[in-house]
Amino acid sequence: MGAVGAVRELALFLGTLLYAYAEAAVRLLLPARRKAVGGELVLLTGAGRGLGRATAREFARRQSRLVLWDVDTHGLKETAEECERLGATVHTFVVDCSKREEIYSAAEKVKKDIGDVSILVNNAGVITAADLLSTQDHQIEKMFEVNILAHIWTTRAFLPTMMDNNRGHIVTVASAAGHFVTSFMVAYCSSKFAAVGFHKALTEELSTLGKNGIKTTCVCPVFMNTGFVRNPRTRLGRILEVDEVVKEMMEGILTNKKMVFVPPQLSIALLTDM
Repeated sequence: MGAVGAVRELALFLGTLLYAYAEAAVRLLLPARRKAVGGELVLLTGAGRGLGRATAREFARRQSRLVLWDVDTHGLKETAEECERLGATVHTFVVDCSKREEIYSAAEKVKKDIGDVSILVNNAGVITAADLLSTQDHQIEKMFEVNILAHIWTTRAFLPTMMDNNRGHIVTVASAAGHFVTSFMVAYCSSKFAAVGFHKALTEELSTLGKNGIKTTCVCPVFMNTGFVRNPRTRLGRILEVDEVVKEMMEGILTNKKMVFVPPQLSIALLTDM
């Protein structure tokens, strides 16, 4: 590591340390006001495992009504059973979020048979870890179909009612890879940069239209131990457990925070990466 690299690493360490102390002090002295989500109709994509399942459980504990989507029938059933044991009302749909027609069809059924979605959590995601030239065309297409295009299709399906009511919340589960880059994940990083851009542009557009009752949150964790990537590595710190991410994610949703980094000090790393 050269002198410049060493200085940057030291700056990142000191910045992270100061951020952690400052954040702890702010949370202690100025606790954020959290909104209630009991009774809200929450639609969650990618609910069959990992972060999606953990998020569904957290909403179930808060007595939200749940609409769970996933392509994995077995995983979806297990998540629904866990949430029902927590007292939640649960509706499940087997949906392939890489297919626009399936998204629109399922969305119409939800609106007709269940009701108006007030919290949309776009969590479904796929990843292929390989150098760009080794990544197959269909793998690149799938990452963009699920990691960003599905966000657009679901939002187009459920946003009109939110706009009519000037009320709702759209959650974009992106990644730290939407702010930082890493080798052997060119297509994945590109799709997550797009997801972060979608969140920012949507947030700006809703503000311009005067729809300030519709909240937006973008969640950007470093890599998690979900089994999607074998032996995951990151230069941004240790691999996170799902429970760590869902805790920060729910805090961000309940306090209407626009951008949620996990761990929070990633925002400091973003400044030093410029």
